[in-house]
Amino acid sequence: MTSAPATVAVIGAGPAGLMAAERLAQAGLRVVVHERMPSVARKLLMAGRGGLNLTHSEPLEPFLNRYDAAAQARIKGWLDAFSPADLIEWVEGLGQPTFVGSSGRVFPKAMKASPLLRAWLARLEGLGVEIRTRSRWTGWQGEALTFDTPDGEQIERPDAVILALGGASWAKLGSDAAWVPTLENAGAEVAVFRPANVGFDVAWSPNFRDRFAGTPLKGVSLTHGDRTVRGEAMIAAYGIEGGGIYALSAGLREAVERDGSSVLTLDLRPDLSVEALAQRLSKPRGKDSLSNWLRKAARLDAASVALLREGGPLPADPAKLAARIKGVALTLTGVQGLSRAISSAGGVALDAVDDRLMLKARPGVFAAGEMLDWEAPTGGYLLQASFASGVVAADGVRAWLNGR
Repeated sequence: MTSAPATVAVIGAGPAGLMAAERLAQAGLRVVVHERMPSVARKLLMAGRGGLNLTHSEPLEPFLNRYDAAAQARIKGWLDAFSPADLIEWVEGLGQPTFVGSSGRVFPKAMKASPLLRAWLARLEGLGVEIRTRSRWTGWQGEALTFDTPDGEQIERPDAVILALGGASWAKLGSDAAWVPTLENAGAEVAVFRPANVGFDVAWSPNFRDRFAGTPLKGVSLTHGDRTVRGEAMIAAYGIEGGGIYALSAGLREAVERDGSSVLTLDLRPDLSVEALAQRLSKPRGKDSLSNWLRKAARLDAASVALLREGGPLPADPAKLAARIKGVALTLTGVQGLSRAISSAGGVALDAVDDRLMLKARPGVFAAGEMLDWEAPTGGYLLQASFASGVVAADGVRAWLNGR
């Protein structure tokens, strides 16, 4: 007589949870996904509104260096299990062609997340995956799981569990870290959540803030400490944000939290040396206003010129003016909170799980995705690691079940 397949409960229907569910169902296991929100993958859909950045095309070594140093060794194992090439193949297997943008980032040609999600849910349904929305996990009752549902409390006794409950950013989309006390009571170490990929406060003058909030600074170079990145920043009413800022946000956050403030340096013309820029600025100004002359000679837009003036009167000497353009110092005085963060740092400590992502304090319970303590900038790195961790957790469940 053939025994019934083992049942696995996946709690959380984001990228990590759904990827784990697919992997398990393909292995012939019975999978039930519990999602406390009325619909699945809400954060993925939100991320896709501006273009769904799936992963990045750069080689593995620089790819890994995008993650915080403490997590790189672990994440290398995740990427060995499910690489950027594997992710692209998986997306295209769902009938969603991809392309590599000029920055090396990888997108589906449809750009949005919704076509991909529809195809994915259809595949999961075909594999027999059951998805229960409005099913909120409330903890354990002995070895059983308890859920708050529209039909009242439900008790489930799966053979294994994967927790993919998300981090602490975008609470309105389901990632509110309400699970932290439950796991701490179960003996798992959980690091305090902090904002990642987030903006920073700058004390703009009222005129600059009112005129330029919402204006991008394109093609700039940003330096903090010994790290320099090229990218884009966005002037915000509270300060500054954007992809270039997010690439440096971990170090900036640590510095601001430690010292109360930190200096970020912007190079508004990173394609020119100080000497080449000074030569351009040595040409006669004629009847042009200073702003118009800087637009012509240095190719600076109005926001960049105004940003220069935030640092005080502009020097008349071409060399000193060139140095100012290539070294705008911004004092960051605060960090925006979790409610404005794209992602979060903190969560279940990586030392609290084994290489299969099983909780050391709770055998048979695995964790995946942003609820684990790792962080990365935007650019495809967040999604890549989330998907890959779901694969690792699913493979870990299979190995654990087979070894029981």
